[in-house]
Amino acid sequence: MGMTITEKIIAAHCGEREVRPGQFVYARADICMGNDITAPIAIEEFERAGLKKVFDPDRIVLVPDHFVPNKDIASAQQAKKLRDFARKHNIRNYFEVGRMGIEHALLPEKGLVLPGDLIIGADSHTCTYGAVGAFASGVGSTDLAACFALGTVWLKVPETIKFVFKGRRKEWVTGKDLILYTIGDIGVDGALYKAMEFTGDAIGELPMDDRLAMCNMAIEAGAKNGIIAPDGVTKDYVEDRAQREYKFYASDRDASYCLVKEYDVSKIEPQVALPNLPENAKPVSEVKDVAIDQVVIGSCTNGRISDLRVAAELLRGRKVAPTVRCIIIPATQAIYRQALKEGLIDVFVDAEAVVSTPTCGPCLGGHMGILAEGERALATTNRNFVGRMGHPKSEVYLCGPAVAAASAVAGRIVHPDEVLGK
Repeated sequence: MGMTITEKIIAAHCGEREVRPGQFVYARADICMGNDITAPIAIEEFERAGLKKVFDPDRIVLVPDHFVPNKDIASAQQAKKLRDFARKHNIRNYFEVGRMGIEHALLPEKGLVLPGDLIIGADSHTCTYGAVGAFASGVGSTDLAACFALGTVWLKVPETIKFVFKGRRKEWVTGKDLILYTIGDIGVDGALYKAMEFTGDAIGELPMDDRLAMCNMAIEAGAKNGIIAPDGVTKDYVEDRAQREYKFYASDRDASYCLVKEYDVSKIEPQVALPNLPENAKPVSEVKDVAIDQVVIGSCTNGRISDLRVAAELLRGRKVAPTVRCIIIPATQAIYRQALKEGLIDVFVDAEAVVSTPTCGPCLGGHMGILAEGERALATTNRNFVGRMGHPKSEVYLCGPAVAAASAVAGRIVHPDEVLGK
């Protein structure tokens, strides 16, 4: 019997000819990553164990992105632990403020995560990197500490659910809408410790930014990883970025899946996930008369240049509603610069939105956009749990950049066509 792409990558990294779901393995990690929340704990455990040397300073990536620029003394201390550890162990892939970005946008942009890789990160949205054809999964900080020392990770081979997307997308429908629709169908535990393999002609037509958004939210269905087999789109994205060799894998025709789901994307319209779970996804046309106080366009899900272009298309020549705060966060410095070059920042400022330096900021209720009691936000982020963006009596709705920008203008959740007068 053949293997899935996930099984093939794991087998290649644990010295086995084949692996099967349920099997426990020690696998070699190509990259292990931590941020300013999770890596300090890993560093403390590493040093408490009396370890003196990391397994490979070139395979460790440290990105302060959650509370930077530092919002208070505690966050400054957290970031300092990363900085000191990076200097002590000559870790070249440490990205300081001014050179950093939101980790799950930065690593693909820099060519640090590549097809065929096995990647772990002490952040649940590490599954983003499956978009380039890698096995990528989030782990705890103690697992990261062990990987700092040994370069390996202990894991169970997951079963795989195959999601086949067919047809032609409607206008304004992006990868974010496809994944919200999928989570709405199977639920937040519908892929618990499973691999979510996205395939079909509609996936083949998706640009890389949309693929990254889809794999980013696999964890919101409980998945171990999300993955898309690499193709021409992948090659175009990675070949000028890659800092080392990579390998394309694909699932065998006779690979075994625990479930196969098929979707006709021509029937999917822009989605909105209502509080307080990503599975509460509905077509935007069914979300009526929901006034909003804040819009956030950014995050590791939708802070890429294509997202900012869509937002600018809706905001150009218009103003954010006087009752709304609109916060736009380019995911990396390179994206920020590209937005400047294309005049997108002028569009946002003219629309009376505010533009932030790259940061996770409001996504996790960190800073740069905390909600007060009773306030309601519409965001292109990935989670809308109770209190996720601030006060436990605030609310977060999730959507793609088109719905977010249009709603910022309208002051309530609307379909982009309403703002455009279509």
